Amino acid sequence: MLTLHHLNNSRSQRILWLLEELGADYTLELYQRDPVTKLAPAELKAVHPLGRSPVLSTPAGAMAESGAIIEYLVREYATDHFAPPKDAAAYQQYLFWLHFAEGSLMPPMVARLVLEKARAKASKPFFVKPIANKLIDGILDAYYRPNLDKSLRYVESYLAAHDWFAGDAPTGADVQMLFPLESLVASGRADNLAAISSYVKRIHARPAYQRALEKGGQYDYA
Repeated sequence: MLTLHHLNNSRSQRILWLLEELGADYTLELYQRDPVTKLAPAELKAVHPLGRSPVLSTPAGAMAESGAIIEYLVREYATDHFAPPKDAAAYQQYLFWLHFAEGSLMPPMVARLVLEKARAKASKPFFVKPIANKLIDGILDAYYRPNLDKSLRYVESYLAAHDWFAGDAPTGADVQMLFPLESLVASGRADNLAAISSYVKRIHARPAYQRALEKGGQYDYA
């Protein structure tokens, strides 16, 4: 039996979606973020030492990391539905997007989020704000903004020509790529990214995604 340890407003929502798509037999353990720190509760450390979500309990033990969990679920439970494509070129795309999501796309997105929060906290005393703004803008402009913009342009151009990230049907690559893209859309930063916005809406309309949303509780990105 599988158990998904699911944290509200987290990457584990995409794992819940995949479980619903695969029709896997699983149980769901729900956890809530600390209302002050917004971090995962201490109870998750009893499941996995990192204390983060998603965590999937399998007959062989607990495993963390979305990409690893997706690969495990696809290998163990996918038939043709959500399985890696058999075509060599499509399979190469599958591997690329599966790792691109957290390897290239999410780091600058997270850095931007953290720096913007730091900017907001640096508003007092009043003379600190201009200094903080200049410093934060310098960091963003030197690395994070150009890299994120380049990645998003690449994703947008790819989705303008493809319905899915690997082949003619959704795969684990789509599961992995969804979280950064739907968080981007929810933040209002995808207004000029029509292909990305359409892609996210297409996934959100899937019955399995809607079932996962009902089961998972609060999720601000949908």
